Amino acid sequence: MPTAASDDLKNVPRHIAIIMDGNGRWAKERGLPRTEGHRAGADTVRRVTEGCGKFGVEYLTLYAFSSENWKRPKREVDALMKLLEQFLRVKTPEMQEQNIRLQAIGRLNDLPKSCQEQLHRSIETTSQNTGLTLILALSYGGREEIIDGVKSLIDSVERGHLDKGMIDGEVFSKHLYTRYYPDPDLLIRTSGELRLSNFLLWQLSYTEFYITERLWPDFNEDDLRDAIRAYGKRQRRFGTV
Repeated sequence: MPTAASDDLKNVPRHIAIIMDGNGRWAKERGLPRTEGHRAGADTVRRVTEGCGKFGVEYLTLYAFSSENWKRPKREVDALMKLLEQFLRVKTPEMQEQNIRLQAIGRLNDLPKSCQEQLHRSIETTSQNTGLTLILALSYGGREEIIDGVKSLIDSVERGHLDKGMIDGEVFSKHLYTRYYPDPDLLIRTSGELRLSNFLLWQLSYTEFYITERLWPDFNEDDLRDAIRAYGKRQRRFGTV
């Protein structure tokens, strides 16, 4: 439920998804290595997660590491994996204190074994929490998710668990990584870029978009509030009049 701090916000989205963009540019502007931008971005994750909990958001999905990010220099990828593991290890006790439930979507088996193990521990530790659900998209790609969903459907048909005549949008959604969560109501993208970058291609069909020039490490609770306010002024018709 929204707290007193969010009483000025109307029509808070149930589910917010964020493309966290601008870590590298933030570091470059300051003459720092890209890894420092990622570290600063991790601090923003904490601020935004706490803000979503405060404002009454139920689900927050963060595009943390895309399937295309594996193509980056090995040194940067290794640093990101170490940062992810450290983030999970340090922040899990805080998530417990704040009643946050951690989840993850993507081809998680592609992650280094130590990251997989820490991710599993963090998810298990927070599994009984009843507040905000924080979903990390890791080794995630929207096209890859749809391909995996099609394979899952074919397997269900071949095993006799599903008749192909029953397949519709609702049935297909149940074969996606996000089958346990509602579709996002609001997508926030930082750094001013105007593309989806292979993120939640199926789920964002009727999502409201909010683009900000703010680089992700600089994004704060006031920016989050502005995005929610803007969303509250929209009329969502879902194809009707």
